[in-house]
Amino acid sequence: MRYIIIILVSIYYSIQAQEVASTKTKDIGYEKAYYGLTGMLMNEYEYSLKNAVYMVENAFLGNLDLIEFYRDVKELAYLVNEYAYANADNFAYNHSDRNTMLFRASLFSVFTDTIPIQINDSLEVYHLPFTYDFKDFTGDKDWTKMFVSKLLKEKNGNCHSLPLLYKILAEESGISASLALAPNHIYIKHRSVQGGMYNTELTSAAFPLDAWLMASGYIHLDAIRSGIYMDTLNDTQTISLCLVDLAKGYEKKYGHIDDEFIELCLDKALEYYPNYINALLFKAEVIKRKLDNNMSGELFQEYENLVIKIYKLGYRKMPEKMYLNWLLDLKENKAMYSNEKIVKLQTQSK
Repeated sequence: MRYIIIILVSIYYSIQAQEVASTKTKDIGYEKAYYGLTGMLMNEYEYSLKNAVYMVENAFLGNLDLIEFYRDVKELAYLVNEYAYANADNFAYNHSDRNTMLFRASLFSVFTDTIPIQINDSLEVYHLPFTYDFKDFTGDKDWTKMFVSKLLKEKNGNCHSLPLLYKILAEESGISASLALAPNHIYIKHRSVQGGMYNTELTSAAFPLDAWLMASGYIHLDAIRSGIYMDTLNDTQTISLCLVDLAKGYEKKYGHIDDEFIELCLDKALEYYPNYINALLFKAEVIKRKLDNNMSGELFQEYENLVIKIYKLGYRKMPEKMYLNWLLDLKENKAMYSNEKIVKLQTQSK
């Protein structure tokens, strides 16, 4: 544990002065986070989503306790492991990936169930499930609503923080889990030997079929073909996602006074994940702000090309109200959209 923390701290303090200056921002926390994330992209630092998320959130907050953050993650990972071992005998799955599926079932239970924890012969406490925070779920008023650190402390989160924490805990337990994107949404995709690819949805504690994702009406076939939605993200793409989160947090903290740093983050993210739709949309917003002040032909052409690319990739804007209805539809109609094989397996693991 101490060794890991020292490594993370070294990411911050190994940045050379001339590199820091090149970001053209006065916020040292954001500079360090930028170079920490780009270092992962360039394989200068070992990939770690836990480290990446900490850097992004600490850049915004400025005082996120690293040891406390790591401890909270470690305690949950320990609970996942212990719950898996406690229920191993009841887990009726006999394929080569049995251990992985067992730990995934345990991880899902830690997110969605009340779990009794025996402290001693006379004391039993309960781990309560995480819940969905419907208040300001996009972080428009309070950007920390998107944070894993907030989720760890308050036990409620959204479609951003929940899947990020899930993947962090999966990595802590040594099992695979992939983020996947839908309009305004992040969820989890897994592969099993028995049933192939399946979805895990944490906002409604469900295992929805792809039919639920398509039911929104805002996932165009072109978006599936291009891979902007419903495809698994690899480690590089996941860190690129964090880099865009860093840019968004910077915008939330400082407004539009410094788009250079925001563009720096977006350009680096797009270098490693060229079709990341949220980065492309954010980049278009930044260019449009520039056009409002300087209607140059070259800038307009860049904006036009970007908008055309976004459309050809299959993006269609999904209104917030429609998004909420879409989430509630799954919660109220789980039976219609659920992957019954995975539901049955999850039930057997308890």
